[in-house]
Amino acid sequence: MRLEKCWFCSSTVYPGHGIQFVRNDAKIFRFCRSKCHKNFKMKRNPRKVKWTKAYRRLHGKDMTQDATFEFERKRNRPERYDRNVTENTLKAIKKIDKVRVDREARHHAKRMKGKKAQLHREAAKELEQSIHMVKAPSVLQKEPSLTLPKTKVKVSQPQTEDNRMEE
Repeated sequence: MRLEKCWFCSSTVYPGHGIQFVRNDAKIFRFCRSKCHKNFKMKRNPRKVKWTKAYRRLHGKDMTQDATFEFERKRNRPERYDRNVTENTLKAIKKIDKVRVDREARHHAKRMKGKKAQLHREAAKELEQSIHMVKAPSVLQKEPSLTLPKTKVKVSQPQTEDNRMEE
């Protein structure tokens, strides 16, 4: 079973799924769904569309350089079947997947490191601006400096029924 990659978003295209477009120069483009195909027909650049793998890699959202990606590379050279090699390969695949998941988690933690400090600063600013909502009413009565100044507003009288139009 051959698994292809979507030309636009780089996701996996399983057999019997997706759309294939063949250009006049015999170049084959495979798409996982109509969304990718339509974006390709609109001549959109995958590096500028935020939900694609190319955008995420270009802007540092996903890992780009890692040795585990070497194992995903497509190889067209046929290999002679050997039971021992196959068994060792399957064991190695499990280890490689575990290593990749750990590295992705580390990459994500490194990316989110600055986010925590930013959230803390925003929370402190919000607390500073709306302290009157957090303080207890008894404290506000004792310390009038914490409350907002009261302003008087004039309320207009409602119109009487004489001014209304009758049917």
